[in-house]
Amino acid sequence: MRPIFFFAFLALIAAAVVPRYMGQLGGAAAVAPPGAPSAPTAAIADPVSGGSRVVIEPDARGHFRVEGAIDGRRLDFVVDTGASVVTLTESDAARLGFHPAPRDFVAQLKTANGTVRGAPVRLDMVEIGGLMLRNVTAVVLPDEALSENLLGLSFLSRLHRFEYRDGRLVLED
Repeated sequence: MRPIFFFAFLALIAAAVVPRYMGQLGGAAAVAPPGAPSAPTAAIADPVSGGSRVVIEPDARGHFRVEGAIDGRRLDFVVDTGASVVTLTESDAARLGFHPAPRDFVAQLKTANGTVRGAPVRLDMVEIGGLMLRNVTAVVLPDEALSENLLGLSFLSRLHRFEYRDGRLVLED
């Protein structure tokens, strides 16, 4: 009889603890198949007194992807707190009207894949959810050096705050 009570007690503890633990891991991140496509998450705008808040859920791999706009044109980003500046692929920059010449690639950047040269640009307006900043520093990298646009610190550091809370990324102005 004792073993039955022991296992019933363990089952109750597991039922209470496992869902909370899975929430901290990002839930589906533990069961998503490798190579699964990950679409940008729609930022949820949440107006707060005097400002705006955007809450971003992680994708299946735990990355924070978000739809945004540069100068009114839609663009997908990965939020990257390790990136010093907003970083654009050369092909997306061209869609936005930026066409840096080879001589414009003067900024030397250290990435996880080594050193690469980028072309500095200035973005008139960057919008993520209800958050909008003007005159944002960015850099364009060749497509072979960057596969997706990064929402870096030249945007994030100008917000009132950004933080990771309860498995979500919260941006607030």
